[in-house]
Amino acid sequence: MAIIVNNQKLFDFSEKSNLDNWLVVNDDVMGGRSTATFQLTAKGSAIFKGKVSLENYGGFSSIRYKLGKTNIGGNKILAIRLKGDGKNYQVRIREKESDYFSYITTFQTSGEWETVEVPLQKMYPSFRGRKLDRPDFNGSAIVELTFLIGNKKAEEFTLELREAALK
Repeated sequence: MAIIVNNQKLFDFSEKSNLDNWLVVNDDVMGGRSTATFQLTAKGSAIFKGKVSLENYGGFSSIRYKLGKTNIGGNKILAIRLKGDGKNYQVRIREKESDYFSYITTFQTSGEWETVEVPLQKMYPSFRGRKLDRPDFNGSAIVELTFLIGNKKAEEFTLELREAALK
């Protein structure tokens, strides 16, 4: 069942039955040893789960969704329907394909189904874990949405996603 209504949907696994344009990106791109999977469920969601490893200078796992250019219009909030495991996660957006950095914020999950609301203008620019000396997000479009876990500790994780929308 869709919970977020009257908004600009970015994804909805209760309606969409494939993972086209989603990509798992772990720290192995730089020699780390973290692992993860991203799979659809029979109940209209998708589960991102795995294990973050600190071995070999690792420490993160992520999933990226290539949206294509999506105009924000007058929307100011990114609303995400999810069920986490009580851990902290980052949500990241990129404004342009050519950007080397993302705008990010961290949120804590409760272990229950919830809707996390992120004010777009409070997302700050970051590259490789460092905050950049640039203004917070004030763009008119986004091209990519990423969920990342990297809490500076070895841990197993599970994040279940149902839908996300701009409102």
